[in-house]
Amino acid sequence: MARTRTPVVSGWFTEDAPGPEPGAPAGAGPASAFRLLGTRCSACTAVFFPREDAFCRNPRCPGDGVLAEVPLSPRGRVWSYTDGRYRPPAPYVSDPAVPWEPYTLIAVELEAEGIVVLGQAAPGVGVGDLAVGMEVEVVGGVLGEDDDTTWTTWRFRPLGGAS
Repeated sequence: MARTRTPVVSGWFTEDAPGPEPGAPAGAGPASAFRLLGTRCSACTAVFFPREDAFCRNPRCPGDGVLAEVPLSPRGRVWSYTDGRYRPPAPYVSDPAVPWEPYTLIAVELEAEGIVVLGQAAPGVGVGDLAVGMEVEVVGGVLGEDDDTTWTTWRFRPLGGAS
């Protein structure tokens, strides 16, 4: 039986934004691409991720703007990074029977928006593969699976090499 692909948080990303996949060669032509989704205020042009649908969070906004969904830059630069080497405590769900695997977190400043977004590194990318200022791209990833569902999320991967 095929599993249903379901985003871990609905409306925070899309796996089929118009445009070439991040990392595709120049001139690769139209295709669908993985993109984070944010919102932009029409009054002050501030961009938010996670998305904001109720009001503009910019304290300097003149007000009366409309918040519209926008696909965010597919690339950015490493702003900071670290690794998680411990099993999270309650209330987080973590199966103690499954061996713990460390993971790498990356804070990425998105190119066009200038905002910093946090996410896990793509599989196979560790802190030894990263450097502040390195260019990375956002890619789709899998957070977990159960019998019926593949829970999808976003990951960051260095351009030009590592997984």
